[in-house]
Amino acid sequence: MALELIAVTVTIAFSIATSIPLGAYMFRVFSGARTIADPVLVPLERLVLRVCGVDAGAQQDWRSYAVSLLASNAVMWVATFAIVSAQHVLPINPDGIAAMEPALAFNTISSFVTNTNLQHYSGESGLSYFSQMFVIVFLQFVTAATGMAACVAAMRGLAGQRLAALGNFYVDATRAAVRILLPLSVPLAIVLMSQGTPMTFEGAARAATVEGASQTIARGVVAGEVAIKQLGSNGGGYFGPNSAHPFENPTPISNFAELWAIAVIPMAMVWTLGHFTRRRRLALVVFAVMLALYLPMVGVAIAQETGSMEGKEVRFGTASSALWAVTTTVTSNGSVNAMHDSLTPIGGLMPMIGMWLNNIFGGVGVGVINMLIFIIVAVFVAGMMIGRTPEFLGKKVEAREMKLASLAMLWHPLAILTGTAVACSVWASTGDPATALGWLKNPGPHGFSEMLYEFTSSAANNGSGFEGLGDNTPFWNVSTGLVMMLSRYIPIIAPLALAGALAAKPSAPETAGSLRADSAVFGFTVWAVIVILGLLMFMPVAVLGPIAESLAVRG
Repeated sequence: MALELIAVTVTIAFSIATSIPLGAYMFRVFSGARTIADPVLVPLERLVLRVCGVDAGAQQDWRSYAVSLLASNAVMWVATFAIVSAQHVLPINPDGIAAMEPALAFNTISSFVTNTNLQHYSGESGLSYFSQMFVIVFLQFVTAATGMAACVAAMRGLAGQRLAALGNFYVDATRAAVRILLPLSVPLAIVLMSQGTPMTFEGAARAATVEGASQTIARGVVAGEVAIKQLGSNGGGYFGPNSAHPFENPTPISNFAELWAIAVIPMAMVWTLGHFTRRRRLALVVFAVMLALYLPMVGVAIAQETGSMEGKEVRFGTASSALWAVTTTVTSNGSVNAMHDSLTPIGGLMPMIGMWLNNIFGGVGVGVINMLIFIIVAVFVAGMMIGRTPEFLGKKVEAREMKLASLAMLWHPLAILTGTAVACSVWASTGDPATALGWLKNPGPHGFSEMLYEFTSSAANNGSGFEGLGDNTPFWNVSTGLVMMLSRYIPIIAPLALAGALAAKPSAPETAGSLRADSAVFGFTVWAVIVILGLLMFMPVAVLGPIAESLAVRG
């Protein structure tokens, strides 16, 4: 166990250390400064923009930026829905995978367009190679780039004053995909291939077992998809078991590389914030607040899972599985190297908390955006406590900003709790609850947790699941698809409007009475607001689910 704890410590420390220079590089990319990779990547960026007909010099206010984001995502939704619905007649389908039925296609495309990657199908049997490449891998690049672009626009709004434009969405998204995600994905894919992850266009292999039986072994374009799924906070697995599958995650080295890839860009976005605002101490305070939420969750999860090998890979052990479970849910990644449904009740509560708070590093870009919402609320609370007009970075936080922050913050619990309540009502009203609809094999607190987790994962754009739930049904495909769509765009558009409002304001110098945003007091205030609001919003359902199950097991 000591070696496992050392591995956990090294993984976290290495992720933090490498995120610092990456954050500086990302700032240079998005600010248009020269980088060492420009001779190779800038021509590719210009080619993409030219082919798409984008004027790289055009600037957009927050409304135009948001419209471009929504329009591009809508076009991608329609195009990729058509592909999976017709994949049976499209090329590069050596295993003859059939077309997706409409409800499952709606859920799948809504999931991948929103960077959620919730999967109600098994990857190796649900999608052709063509769909894996031109739907899944494509969306994993561009939707991750969408989140990064939105975050960068919000950072510009915080940093500027009397600023009318937040940048150009198409330029920012292209830079994110071509100059950040692509150069990181290629070497990671090579590392994974060196460890045994397949990368082939050949169909499934046929093999004879030692007993003489015939076995079909799925394979395909795995390494490339796994690389971007981790780096882009996508998480969608090529195989049903995700990164618990030995082809997706063959060795402890691949496990380390994938864990690093999950965390490094979300962590780096915090340092990028410090560069944009020219306040490195602010970035340090925000990072410390996130760590003060993340590390205790990792500690609790490891303590709870020690000695419990159900649903875990002996290749990785309990500590690495617990670290992955927490890291993948605080970063909106959603990939797994162990089955979350098999976690102990309190161990399984930790991933839920990460998704409930939804601001600890978060998906690429989105975590910083969600943290901005809590920062604005904390600023408002602190201002009211000391009798001053709330302000952040010298800009007054007024009624409009608070309304936008409240909309983004309250939608998250509303989507989770309403969805879970509807699911419970539908399940309980269809005859014998023990067998109704075939959803639950574990009625009681654990069954409630399975339904709660599904809507939590959908609303947090995470994609992991308590897989004891029978979720490939019209109800779950449609309901979670709608939640994923609304929970992706409301928490992005509202902060863009908030950033636009702050950008237009002048910045006044801080005085002796100001609560400095780069102070320890400010960091503690933000941490306390997150914890208190999290308890108020989600403690009741935690008691009904994981806590009740834990008490029942101990009883």
